[in-house]
Parts: sequence; structure tokens; C-alpha cells
Amino acid sequence: MAVGDHKMKRLWKSPRLIGLTVWLIGCVIGCLSSPPQAPSGGASSIQISDSQRDFLWERAVVVLNRNHFQVARESKLEGVIETAYRGGSGLLEPWNPDSVGLSNRMESTLQSIRRKVTVSMQSTGSGTTTLNVRVDKELEDVPGTAANYEGGATFSESQPLNRDLSQVVGQNGPSRWISIGRDPLLERKLVSEIQRGPPQ
Repeated sequence: MAVGDHKMKRLWKSPRLIGLTVWLIGCVIGCLSSPPQAPSGGASSIQISDSQRDFLWERAVVVLNRNHFQVARESKLEGVIETAYRGGSGLLEPWNPDSVGLSNRMESTLQSIRRKVTVSMQSTGSGTTTLNVRVDKELEDVPGTAANYEGGATFSESQPLNRDLSQVVGQNGPSRWISIGRDPLLERKLVSEIQRGPPQ
């Protein structure tokens, strides 16, 4: 048996490597677990009685905070709660619940994604109120080339004598955000938690 083969066998029996392998498998299984069940009808809205409106309003704020969304605007007169945008959590942030399901976590790992939540409560006039949750997703669009390396910014090939050190830090223009639709999995999760209460 070659010396390299013997070292590889010893490495695979290392407690650290075994622990790391178990941890990675646990993370993958956690990400692959089924998304939360949608409330009745599978929609992102539910009908509630007018008497529950104030109670569920307060619960909605608690649920948004527990899911790490900061409330930016709250108007009971309009029946709207809006959050600030929040960057999507990737595979290395399993403790953040804003990315639901493996595909959303992969997307947030490989791209710059942000989400904004709008909760609305509108009376139907018949003793009931429609509670609706909308989650908008946006994708970051970085214009031009971000010159984040010192050599490329200092010694440009097109103008060798022009030293523009301001390009070393950051990108050469502000980011734009492109709407890529809604996030139905997170909408259903939030509606379920507002309806039944956040998990303990």
C-alpha cells in the first residue's frame, strides 16, 4: 500500500472530518425538507372576522420581526404594513428564515436577492376582513464592470499612464434592482404564522 493511500485512510477516520460530514449532510437535509404547508386554498390571503383584525395586526408585526423583516411603514387607517427590503439568506445562513426551500437558498447564495413584505387588511363590508401577504423579490443588476482589484484599476490596459485609484473600492455605478416577481413560498409561510401564531 502506498504512503499516500495510508494517509488518506487515516484522514477519513478523523473525528473532525466525520463531524464536518455529518454537519453538511444535516444542512442539506434541512434545506431539502418540505416547505411549510399552505393555508387553506394555498393562497397568500385569508378571510378573518373584523373582531380579529387588531389581534392579527399585532401578530403580523411579531411574525415579520421573527422572520427578520424590519417594519418600515404601518398604517391602520390604510390597513397596510410594509417592511424594508432585506437581503436574501443563502445556504450558509440556515438560521435566517426568509429564504424558504432549497431553490430560494441556492438563488440567494449565487445571486444578490432582496425581498420586501406587504401585509394588507381590507374590510369586505360583511363582517369579515381579507388579510393578504405579498412578498416582492428583486435581483441586483450591477452596471458595468466592478474594478475591485488594485492592478486593474491602477494599470489600465487602455490607458497605461492614467492611475484612477478611486476604482479600487466598490463598483463604477449604483446598483439597479430588477423585479423578478413574487415569492409564494414565503407568502404562504407568513400567512400560516399570522393565522396560527409563530412557531415556539
